[in-house]
Amino acid sequence: MPWPEIKDCAGPASVIPSLLTTVARGDDPAATSALAQLRDRVCRYGFVVDQATAPTVPFLWDLVQLPHLGCRARILRLLDEIAHARQWETTAATYPKLLHYPEDYVGWERAAREAVRAGRAVLDALLADPTTAADPDLARAATDLATTLSD
Repeated sequence: MPWPEIKDCAGPASVIPSLLTTVARGDDPAATSALAQLRDRVCRYGFVVDQATAPTVPFLWDLVQLPHLGCRARILRLLDEIAHARQWETTAATYPKLLHYPEDYVGWERAAREAVRAGRAVLDALLADPTTAADPDLARAATDLATTLSD
């Protein structure tokens, strides 16, 4: 992925790989901070996505499969926010000129939602894993995302 050539909600997406790496290391304070920064870059305010969001989603699905991470529920909540993102699509419905901008905001949003849906098998495996039920926060986040993806 040519991260420096694409943009996220804060500018060039070149910082995304280092944030993903920090989250993957699993050091809770650092991972929590990196995940918060990542959220701000790929799903700002919990509903604004950008060009780098869809390419980031498969890495989020990879991270949620790492049992040593204490922030897996937060990753699932981020995926849920991305799956709900319709800010650009809603705006384009009332302001169709948005569809003619050089930036493909609506397309990026749709691609991000599709990327979340593409990870459904990972979510199903997580829901079937007995260790998920042992973590109420993780179980709730997984169930909420499953509900979103069922809609």
